[in-house]
Amino acid sequence: MIVGIMIIHHHLVIPNLASSAKLWDCETGECLKTFVHHGPVRGAAFADGSNMIATISDPFVEHNAQISVYDVPENDDPSTYADTPRLEIELPKNSNGKRVNATNIVWLNLNEALFVTFDNGAIRLYDPLTGEELDEFYPHEKKINRVSFNLDKTLFITSSADFTAKLFDVVDFNHLKTYKTDRPVNDAVISETKDHILLGGGQEAMSVTTTSGKVGKFETRFFHLVYEEEFGTVKGHFGPINALAINPNGRCYASGAEDGYIRLHYFDKSYLDMKDPVPEELEDGEDDFEEEKAIVSDDDSE
Repeated sequence: MIVGIMIIHHHLVIPNLASSAKLWDCETGECLKTFVHHGPVRGAAFADGSNMIATISDPFVEHNAQISVYDVPENDDPSTYADTPRLEIELPKNSNGKRVNATNIVWLNLNEALFVTFDNGAIRLYDPLTGEELDEFYPHEKKINRVSFNLDKTLFITSSADFTAKLFDVVDFNHLKTYKTDRPVNDAVISETKDHILLGGGQEAMSVTTTSGKVGKFETRFFHLVYEEEFGTVKGHFGPINALAINPNGRCYASGAEDGYIRLHYFDKSYLDMKDPVPEELEDGEDDFEEEKAIVSDDDSE
């Protein structure tokens, strides 16, 4: 199950599979408001300015999957927040009669649109005021497990069950790069300090008990953002990696996996000082990526 947590200022919103999303005070740990939904809530996101939240929920019984937008003015008393959403966007069955479920939701810059990914490999944009569908495209053949943006939201990367992660620009949604693996990709993040991409995933969770960690490919994989080359791995988990997050200062990253552990990895000095090759250097020799592979090794770099 994919759930999301978004923190804006001193409030936290957590979706859960008990058909609700809860708003919390980060300082006191107090639950400020519970927003009840018709089905399990898969994700939640704060709008820029933190005065609205959007959630995605799964279908349940006769209710379709839907996107809900709530007004949560930051300076108002949470007890006055409305129980019902300001906007509901129904996600009905497709033309084949199959239900399509949303997997991630993000507000684009200046709240221009709601960016939603789906389990059929689609991405849709919705108007957050009217609910109108603005655009739809299919970057993947299978479920999009996770989407991550860089800090200024100029790039985003999708992680899919089709064994790939893909990099796009946010302005025109042009496909820039593809990072290929031999296992489902559950999450990928963009480094803010280096031209690197971190990928996590592994064999399906249902097969983990019959597979060793080495065969299951449960390591974090490092790719060069521009050249799409894998140059290193970091081991440590014995279950599929479900979530990755890299510190904006580029000095460490965290990984969470099906094995029940969150591991915090600190990069050593050799990685932090590593210089990435430039095209001119690549034409002169083939040792550049070999040097990177030696720096980011199979050893656990916690």
